Amino acid sequence: MPQPPHEPHPNHDRGLEFDLSTLVSRRSLGMILGAGTAAALAACSPGGTSGTSGSPTSAAGTSSATVPSATAPATASASATPTLTRAIAECGVEIPQETAGPYPGDGSNGPNVLEASGVVRQDITSSFGTSTSTAEGVPLTVTLTLLDNANGCTPLAGAAVYAWHCDREGKYSMYDSGLQNENYLRGVQEADANGQVTFKTIYPGAYNGRWPHIHFEVFESMNNATAAGQVLAVSQIALTEAACKEVYASAGYESSAQNFPRTTLKSDNVFGNDGGIYQLATITGSVAAGYAAGLNVTV
Repeated sequence: MPQPPHEPHPNHDRGLEFDLSTLVSRRSLGMILGAGTAAALAACSPGGTSGTSGSPTSAAGTSSATVPSATAPATASASATPTLTRAIAECGVEIPQETAGPYPGDGSNGPNVLEASGVVRQDITSSFGTSTSTAEGVPLTVTLTLLDNANGCTPLAGAAVYAWHCDREGKYSMYDSGLQNENYLRGVQEADANGQVTFKTIYPGAYNGRWPHIHFEVFESMNNATAAGQVLAVSQIALTEAACKEVYASAGYESSAQNFPRTTLKSDNVFGNDGGIYQLATITGSVAAGYAAGLNVTV
């Protein structure tokens, strides 16, 4: 049954191993097939000042790891953005496979938003269908750069991403009490020629037991995504400490301000094994102007 506000579900994001043992579905099968590719990484503590992630960044604000590519990187096309050029140069470590959590809304644990008309959209702040409610919060634009590790780190043009996250009070649409008829903060986008997808949303809140994060699934194509087909990768974006402190000091995030200090990146049960080094986004911006987050996703 739905949990009280600001308290995580007893089984919330307990890790990939827990998901595999409890969710028997085509989704969890896809996770089993891909889980073996996740690298065992050394611990890394978050750092930096406001607008930084502690990882090297590009001028366009996209975070990536510093480990050299194990394969010869592809050459960026003449139309490639600076973000893509750097992403290709630093490609080589696949995004860690993570739990989809108990609130995916992808048919693996209850309702399935992926088969609903209207889920393909860039702006995910409002519900669609029977409701038009809007999730309030500090604006956030999220850009993911998808790269195909098996094919020389070429951009995954035409791939699709399903992204979802909690609202500023730490609640999930479609699941939490009072939000079962809402589907905001969920959406699907197709990667462009540079392998990039962008979502307009709000900055997620913090709830007990988890570091602030955004869930996402990568599909081979839009057809696979909207038909709830097999996924290429299931992972999460870790948000930076500096940006979280700024946002949670603003109006509307009072519960997040209380919950945020209780969990660190290293104590988080998803990011804690390596400090989120390959999932920690670069974030720039301000509460007044909104934030932009970027992450390279190698699959």
